[in-house]
Amino acid sequence: MFAVIKKELKTYFCSPVGYVFIGLFLIMFSIFFYVDVFQYSSTNFEYIFYSGATILTFITPILTMRTIAEERKNGTEQLLLTSPLSITKMVLGKFIAATIIVLITELCTFLYFGILSFFGTPHITTALVTLLGFLLLAISYISFGILASSITENQIIAGVITIGFFILTWFLPNFSSIFTDFSLINLFSKFPTGQIDIADTVTYITFTILCLLLTIVFMQRRKSVR
Repeated sequence: MFAVIKKELKTYFCSPVGYVFIGLFLIMFSIFFYVDVFQYSSTNFEYIFYSGATILTFITPILTMRTIAEERKNGTEQLLLTSPLSITKMVLGKFIAATIIVLITELCTFLYFGILSFFGTPHITTALVTLLGFLLLAISYISFGILASSITENQIIAGVITIGFFILTWFLPNFSSIFTDFSLINLFSKFPTGQIDIADTVTYITFTILCLLLTIVFMQRRKSVR
């Protein structure tokens, strides 16, 4: 599995993918940071992550759409399916590598926390809880993105499916309150207030595990067919 993680990280950083993801996020985050701090005189670091969650909705496919779809398109999927490495380890390796990129991005946001310290006294505990919620949201997004990538060899289609699903879950609560617990981005809303909601945390983790399991099942079926 570590070989897969190393390979994926090398792919992210030896190509523009990792830099584009981190760069786009930080550029958009900086804009919202400027608006919140300098336009509205706010020193609440955690509230900026409401906007950060929105950014993540649209840029997650940059990390995930190529994970399996590209292997299939380039013909290297056959090598993965027939290698001694289990499909479970392969999927987890790709998932962990993408998660590491998000963790690096989160670490970069501490720069903004340092800037806010000159203007006020941001609450470190609330900030850490917010970062935890953001990470849970991110791994949920990543797991679904990898699932979408596993069902097509076209990266663009995988990206469109991923963003479409995220937007759908985002707006479902507007149609009925029944869907409130199915909106991944809405589940994040309590974390910036400093609350770690057990139910929301379990939902994120369960969703992530479910998507990864479905990805493994799809890959196993393709392996058995071959």
